[in-house]
Amino acid sequence: MESIEGKVALVTGSSRGLGREMALSLAGHGANVAVNYRTRDDKAREVVREIESMGSRAISVGADVGDPEQCEALIREVADSLGGIDILVNNAGIYYSGRVEDVDSGDLDRLFATNIKSAFFVTGPAVRLMKESGWGRIINISSVIGVRGYKGDSMYATTKSALFGFTKSLARELARFNITVNAVVPGFVETDMVLQKDDEVLAKVLEKIPMRRWGTSGEVADVVTFLCEGGSYITGQLFTVDGGFSI
Repeated sequence: MESIEGKVALVTGSSRGLGREMALSLAGHGANVAVNYRTRDDKAREVVREIESMGSRAISVGADVGDPEQCEALIREVADSLGGIDILVNNAGIYYSGRVEDVDSGDLDRLFATNIKSAFFVTGPAVRLMKESGWGRIINISSVIGVRGYKGDSMYATTKSALFGFTKSLARELARFNITVNAVVPGFVETDMVLQKDDEVLAKVLEKIPMRRWGTSGEVADVVTFLCEGGSYITGQLFTVDGGFSI
């Protein structure tokens, strides 16, 4: 296993939920972490304080990752403050649902900007730094909905499945630079995004999970950290963490 102690990690959308757990997990293994947020600066500062209490360095950086100019500024600030970027977790994401005949173009644009375009906008400038250092780990956070599909979720599923092609193509492109690229594919995890569904829907979903329970943010974060420390010969792969839902 490689150590990530002293490595610099940027986790987009990490002021709460899955992103927060990923940031804390990486810090728990010695990484210095940039906590990205769009609006919740108070929550991001809380995560920074938790990381600092572990003995790692941390900063919070506000940026809308759907905006390419803000992404360039985000990468510059992280590199200037923490000394580079070694680990990038493209976690930022939003959710809209709706039948295909009712699709709102504004919602669709926002989904694509945050869920897929942001991966390009953040990864591009981060990769330049990784190539300079000769080491990098990129992890894209997708969703089991992108694997299996779900009624009423065609917009969201499309953006999340697009990350699979991005992951595999980028893995081939960057392998010779000692930069690995993988995707983690969470199932139904106890986060606000999942639990906002009504009780009847949640009960039906739970019946379809062979393990008969929701996943936890920590279980997803553990896979992300493993890919940073133990994944030196793993690239272009999709790691599903869903309790068997996609079987």
